Amino acid sequence: MKALVYEGPRQVTVKEMPDAQIEKPTDVLVKITTTNICGSDLHMYEGRTDMEAGRILGHENMGQVVEVGAAVDRVKKGDWVVLPFNIGCGFCTNCEKGLTGYCLTCNPGSAGAAYGFVDMGPYSGGQAEYLRVPYGDFNCLVLPPDAKSRQKDYVMLSDIFPTGWHATRLAGLMPGESIVIYGAGPVGLMAAHSALIQGAAKVYIVDRHPDRLKLAKSIGAITIDDSKVSPVDFLMKETRDLGVDRGCECVGYQAHDAEGDEQPDMTMNSLIGSVKATGGIGVVGVFVPEDPQAEDPLQKKGKLALDFGKLWFKGQTVRTGQCNVKHYNRELCNLIHNERANPSFIVSHELDLDKAPEAYERFDKREKGWTKVILHPGN
Repeated sequence: MKALVYEGPRQVTVKEMPDAQIEKPTDVLVKITTTNICGSDLHMYEGRTDMEAGRILGHENMGQVVEVGAAVDRVKKGDWVVLPFNIGCGFCTNCEKGLTGYCLTCNPGSAGAAYGFVDMGPYSGGQAEYLRVPYGDFNCLVLPPDAKSRQKDYVMLSDIFPTGWHATRLAGLMPGESIVIYGAGPVGLMAAHSALIQGAAKVYIVDRHPDRLKLAKSIGAITIDDSKVSPVDFLMKETRDLGVDRGCECVGYQAHDAEGDEQPDMTMNSLIGSVKATGGIGVVGVFVPEDPQAEDPLQKKGKLALDFGKLWFKGQTVRTGQCNVKHYNRELCNLIHNERANPSFIVSHELDLDKAPEAYERFDKREKGWTKVILHPGN
């Protein structure tokens, strides 16, 4: 089968790889028709992780079931399914609690497994023609009859729509409250979309890329260009020096200032300054235990120069971590099916799998207009 393979920093290649296949009776084999390039794929692409060469990338995947293992009861051949990026067993302590992003079975010695991702188990990614899905009955979300015609929407259930929703839930957003989202990349835009659906009174979003800010404004968010104004000062003025009720970190450890210098603590400290006393902050941007390539000596060790005194003094609550996709994806699927949510508004490019190396390069450069890339290995 054709697949996109990580060869080294900023080197990915589409090549022939051994076909994915059923390995255990509980497996499902999916023909991938739609798969996304995620911002977190770029951490590996840029060589900022210890991702090993030869791995197939891709954790935002959907397609059609072509084979099921002998022990699979619910999922049938021909079903259209979307796969949560995190792989769960369904029966460990964490999975039973709905914490499927921290499965204790699928990646022994660690908490959490995923497709085509560093330190998240040996599983191949879905930027390929076929994908093996472990514990298929548990991990496959069978989609409604309109799945084939609405793939751009439903594929977002694999990661970024639930992750954006998760950011607002970690922050504790309630209807009628205000919220600021740092980062108008795909996840930040999904957090804004989620907040508006949930009844936020005002949704602010901070970025400096005009194309991303234009998308945010198109859905009703109030945009703040941090290359032109201090977002903390802007929000203090907007709220009579009280701060917004909630905040979301949707950037991660590779945050940059307006001059292009990397400042991994920038968004967290801006959130502490922007959010009111006793407010909530949800952090879904990726932070890593070690980052040997970082320029900042603290970030090399996975640490931040956090304004902890201000955080403590303001009595703010911070909740972090990757999204437990299965906790949200069925309900969010219903929102899409009933046209209450349309996460595909962020899609800028749909390309064949053969174009993936160019797409990675241009997405990594944050070229104008490259907001979200969908790949089609085989329709």
